[in-house]
Amino acid sequence: MGEANRLTPGEQQTVRAFLSAARLLSEQLGQELLRETGMRQIHYEILAWLSEAPQGRLRMAELARRTAVSHSRLSHLVDRLEERRWIERRDCSDDARGLLASLTDEGAKALQEAAPWHAECVHSRLLEQLTPEQTAHLREISEVLLENLTGHFPRRGMPTDQPAARQAAASV
Repeated sequence: MGEANRLTPGEQQTVRAFLSAARLLSEQLGQELLRETGMRQIHYEILAWLSEAPQGRLRMAELARRTAVSHSRLSHLVDRLEERRWIERRDCSDDARGLLASLTDEGAKALQEAAPWHAECVHSRLLEQLTPEQTAHLREISEVLLENLTGHFPRRGMPTDQPAARQAAASV
């Protein structure tokens, strides 16, 4: 391997710090949410995406794309959410092969109950640690990474000035 393929000590430190912080934040958010609400982080994320979608519905393929999980994994996750009656799968009226995931009233209620715990955890473990400028930079950096890693940015076109209650539910 040539020198161009090696990380400098500064790059190495940056990558390690980023990966460790992201992993710890994800683990702590997930543990806190599960302990306080009985809901897994990925389930919260799925419910939040559905709550923001028109009529609380998304095509399964779109939901997989937005959550960055495989179609197979999403299918298993949706099975669990259907067991809890938080979402329903429905046939897509404009595509016989497509399926929609639809948020139920029970799912909306579960999300509404979990949102304050989730928001509190996000604030204490992430947002309160950063200045507003750092938060803006983190968002910009994260959007660039998401776009380059997945070929899209899932929240493109979504308003950034959502009402507070909706914003709390949307914090994933």
